Amino acid sequence: MKVQKFNIADANLVRSPGQHADIFVGNLVDEKNGGPITIGYGRYAPGQSLTETMAVDDVMIVLEGRLAVSTGAGTVTAGPGEIVYMPKGEAVTITTQGEGALTAYVTYPHWAEVHG
Repeated sequence: MKVQKFNIADANLVRSPGQHADIFVGNLVDEKNGGPITIGYGRYAPGQSLTETMAVDDVMIVLEGRLAVSTGAGTVTAGPGEIVYMPKGEAVTITTQGEGALTAYVTYPHWAEVHG
């Protein structure tokens, strides 16, 4: 792989696998590119909620808007410029606040391989 730069216009946003909420993701680098991680963007519409047990280690960077990530241990909220780390095996509920959110993410290993 070579050094690359991306922006949201480069992402082909599709509905997040296995859910029906207005939550869309677009990988920019993944197993198809031969790298060890997946990176991409996520767009969460207002009033959305997604609950899942993390199949991979996931780092989510909030670019716009706000969201909350709840676990059995409590809830963290994040806004622009803040990062949320969700470790593999953690049961999380991600909920948008206000106008929704735009995020960037990095996962290890590739989440698409786990979700098939």
